[in-house]
Amino acid sequence: MEPFAILRSKATPLDRVNVDTDQIVPKQFLKLIHRTGFGKYLFYDWRFDSDGKPRKDFVLNDKKYAGRKILLARDNFGSGSSREHAAWAIEDYGFRAVIAPSFADIFYNNCFKNGLLPVRLAVEDVDYLFKNDVEITIDLSKQTVSIPSKTMHFEVDEFRKKLLLEGLDSIGLTMQLEKEISRYEREKQMFPPSDKIFI
Repeated sequence: MEPFAILRSKATPLDRVNVDTDQIVPKQFLKLIHRTGFGKYLFYDWRFDSDGKPRKDFVLNDKKYAGRKILLARDNFGSGSSREHAAWAIEDYGFRAVIAPSFADIFYNNCFKNGLLPVRLAVEDVDYLFKNDVEITIDLSKQTVSIPSKTMHFEVDEFRKKLLLEGLDSIGLTMQLEKEISRYEREKQMFPPSDKIFI
């Protein structure tokens, strides 16, 4: 997983509330067996019409927003089912952070597991960002979101922050304990459990 330290990018504004995981990645695309490849299905039903043609009025189809690394959203982002595919799709598309006033709890947790930073800001701060299409700097270490005219602070759990800063997912975290795990396995082989019962 790629470490997250400082991210600089303009934002792609998704001006909708209550965006649920079925809208982020529709259920018909959940049959993929790998974590990669979901980016092309991100917001699929909003991006494309019934013939598979891009909808001109959807933000991700506007070339102005191509290559941006921050998704700007409204309240209750990531609600609905607990599918981890939603975080996979957002990250695979190219976003490294999502800024919103609030997130659904399971989606919020899934973001950290997949190298995606969810940033909670006050409603008025999110409104301000929607009105100002300027470069945003997210500094995870300082827990700040900055634009030329304003700096905003966000809260993040210290353990989750550490994992993102070091680029560690669950497997990476486990691998840091490889020596201890190997020692335990060796000791287990030296002293196998007895099938005798002592009274």
